[in-house]
Amino acid sequence: MATRIKMLTSLAICAALVLVLLPFTAADGGAGAKGAEPFDYKKALHSSLLYFEAQRSGRLPHNQRVKWRGHSGLADGLQQGVDLVGGYYDAGDNVKFGLPMAFTVTMLSWSAMEFADDIAAAGEWRHVLEAIKWGTDYFVKAHTEPYVLWAEVGDGDTDHYCWQRPEDMTTSRQAYKVDHDNPGSDLVGETAAALAAASMVFRRSNPHYAQVLLHHAEQLFEFGDKYRGKYDSSIGEAYSYYASVSGYGDEMLWAALWLHRATGKASYLDYAVDMADEFGGTSWAITEFSWDVKYAGLQILASKVLLEGKHPKHKATLEKYKAKAEHYLCACLNKNGDAGNVNRTAGGMLFVRQWNNMQYVTNAAFLLTVYSRYLTSAGQEPPVLQCPDGPAHADELRSLARAQTDYVLGANPAGVSYLVGYGPRFPRRMHHRGASIVSHRGDGRFIGCMQGYDNWFLRRGANPNVVVGAIVGGPDHLDRFRDRRDNYMQTEACTYNTAPMVGIFAHLHGETAITKKS
Repeated sequence: MATRIKMLTSLAICAALVLVLLPFTAADGGAGAKGAEPFDYKKALHSSLLYFEAQRSGRLPHNQRVKWRGHSGLADGLQQGVDLVGGYYDAGDNVKFGLPMAFTVTMLSWSAMEFADDIAAAGEWRHVLEAIKWGTDYFVKAHTEPYVLWAEVGDGDTDHYCWQRPEDMTTSRQAYKVDHDNPGSDLVGETAAALAAASMVFRRSNPHYAQVLLHHAEQLFEFGDKYRGKYDSSIGEAYSYYASVSGYGDEMLWAALWLHRATGKASYLDYAVDMADEFGGTSWAITEFSWDVKYAGLQILASKVLLEGKHPKHKATLEKYKAKAEHYLCACLNKNGDAGNVNRTAGGMLFVRQWNNMQYVTNAAFLLTVYSRYLTSAGQEPPVLQCPDGPAHADELRSLARAQTDYVLGANPAGVSYLVGYGPRFPRRMHHRGASIVSHRGDGRFIGCMQGYDNWFLRRGANPNVVVGAIVGGPDHLDRFRDRRDNYMQTEACTYNTAPMVGIFAHLHGETAITKKS
């Protein structure tokens, strides 16, 4: 899968060569070091939800908790005559990319559904709803007609030429859309999945809003299926940053399974069965799960349907889905034999690729945990999956998920928390425009495009603002991490890194509380 391309000016690249290397080493100790206190998963959960407030675009509400941020992007969509104010910036830049934003909301919603009781017990339910709704409100506005979805605001090339706070940005706010002449089934399918999943979260507290989301989700699914095509073929500006390498088949199956779960309509499950082979659902055995490649996630959703035993006529196809889901899980467990496993570092981190590897770690932790719950809930005794190198008990999946979570929080050779703001040692020079420049609220003087590079990007010191709850790209295959602002492969965080951990932090906090009581 192609990685997201980041562009720096020649000035920044040259300056990066003279920056002091700031590695974290095991000798530095810190959170997770031998003898350290147990991890505070409740604090990690609280922090993770603050991150989404730091990534907000638009007019910030009165109850905004991240005070160093201000209003931004208030004219988004104005040139095109639509209201596209709101939504999330995906990472350390000021572009609103629809595909990763939708995946972020899908995973936030899945977290909320699976771990609702744990989130509520930790006192964070309201904040989870706010994080999801900030995204879904934007998607509803972006879906201006049945066969029109606004896909992106801003242009990665011009945005990356400048280093500015979102409150100051002078770069292009051109908006791009997909429609029946310029389709984007991958983007449309993921947005349908996000809205369908979110509708289930709001069903009890806000049934009218839930129905609005479901209405848009069903319309978008019809749009994606009727006018098929890859969104990055229609919007060239997206190709260099979030290219849909896996195509649109996985997103359409993913959307169908979410819509089946949200509506109970047989037609959506029929679609997932009928298109299973053509769209790769039962033929692709994948060892990663991400904003681009959804196969492992949708295969686990299909496995849940099988384990519930309510649709015997589809059993044969659902069994194929389950086999592919377990291929992914066995690969994570290092039990896939000659079929191939996910690499691990010496420190125990699952390693897929150099650029933003933490997204694969956090998504794996989520899928491992969720599948272990599905196995246990199915009443299968013992709750195991059969891997080529032997059976794996549900407890083994949970154990690996916890180990990956603890690695993120500091149980790693460097003793560093890759969750920003958590523990005594975490990345201080995150690749993030808003964080690296003095707060707009503290100093409202305008900072220009290149002024940001000259005065702020090139600084050796820590960022003036801490993006609490962000999970950075993380270390390399040797567990090495360089805390440098120009090291965007490792120090840039993305919303989709943190989204699955909302559920996992809540779950582990709940488990820890039960253990303490017993």
